[in-house]
Amino acid sequence: MDLLNTLVDKGLRRELPTREEALAVLATSDDELLDVVTAAGKVRRQWFGRRVKLNYLVNLKSGLCPEDCSYCSQRLGSKAGILKYTWLKPDQASEAAAAGLAGGAKRVCLVASGRGPTDRDVDRVSDTIKAIKDQNEGVEVCACLGLLSDGQAERLREAGADAYNHNLNTSESTYGDITTTHTYADRVDTVQKAHAAGLSACSGLIAGMGESDEDLVDVVYSLRALDPDSVPVNFLIPVEGTPLAKEWNLTPQRCLRILAMVRFVCPDVEVRIAGGREVHLRTMQPLALHLANSIFLGDYLTTEGQAGKADLEMIADAGFEVEGTGQVTLPEHRVTAGTGGGCGSHADAGCGSHEGGGCGPCGSAADEQAPAAARVPETARASEARTDLVAVRRRGAGTDLAPNA
Repeated sequence: MDLLNTLVDKGLRRELPTREEALAVLATSDDELLDVVTAAGKVRRQWFGRRVKLNYLVNLKSGLCPEDCSYCSQRLGSKAGILKYTWLKPDQASEAAAAGLAGGAKRVCLVASGRGPTDRDVDRVSDTIKAIKDQNEGVEVCACLGLLSDGQAERLREAGADAYNHNLNTSESTYGDITTTHTYADRVDTVQKAHAAGLSACSGLIAGMGESDEDLVDVVYSLRALDPDSVPVNFLIPVEGTPLAKEWNLTPQRCLRILAMVRFVCPDVEVRIAGGREVHLRTMQPLALHLANSIFLGDYLTTEGQAGKADLEMIADAGFEVEGTGQVTLPEHRVTAGTGGGCGSHADAGCGSHEGGGCGPCGSAADEQAPAAARVPETARASEARTDLVAVRRRGAGTDLAPNA
């Protein structure tokens, strides 16, 4: 296809595709899917070889969030039967992180539900970062605490944080359909605060909330303009007890097209498959490794993920290798740019999993979802509800049971 040849050439040059080209990727047929994966895979291998970076989530504080993010099981008014607990102590968080690091993770993502941290919360997380780094040489730590106030990003940086995650989640024009308690601009501001403080910025999206192809392209182009080092791509986990529990709009094929589009628009950044890969990609997860160069190991914030051992076997069987702590994730031109480089050819800073909410506030009432759902292309409505694949996390952080890593 001329389209794919053009996109490969642009990706190898770190050149921004046109919006029409990005939309065309999402509109390709199932018969063309392997061609799309092959093309985007060439761009992925150019900048990241066959390495897969493993990240591990530690939910520092679960549930009881005052924000109303419609996708989130920890949201205000959530009826989801998730774990609820207050802040883990630094030694508890360090112990939880150790399981993921032993399983091959090189980055620990410290997440806490809530609108944003108080200064005391920043102190708590700073102590936790120190505890983890004192016991694990070379580990990367990403904080994900919600909306940041002035000076907090700098304090996290001084405490040893390497990165800060705050996802845009969806397009600016549809943001009001999923959130009432804060704005899209609030999220942009936090990503910019993290970047300005010298933290590696991590910001991504959630697909499957009822958005259109145009919405998906809008948010990915907004992310490229924000210039994060890492772009996590979440696929909505429709958790019972949340307003979006009935939204099953994704097929494995659509998920692969979305990942390919993100790779073409952001060719040289860490594209991470985050929450929902087991639920929506299912047996086609190995194909997604040809598009993304990063995944979460084990469980998510409030739901269970694929067994850590199965993740490692999948990576090896697909012909990829786990990225070591001594290897640099980003291409040299981004590292030497000082600020991390750009989400593409321009040079201007991950972690994210939507289902736990700690990446910041987001949401809206259930009756506000219909307008978004009406925009979903008919071709995206082919997926069956696989509620059997959604299991609430009952192990790891906040429990006495061993974690999945």
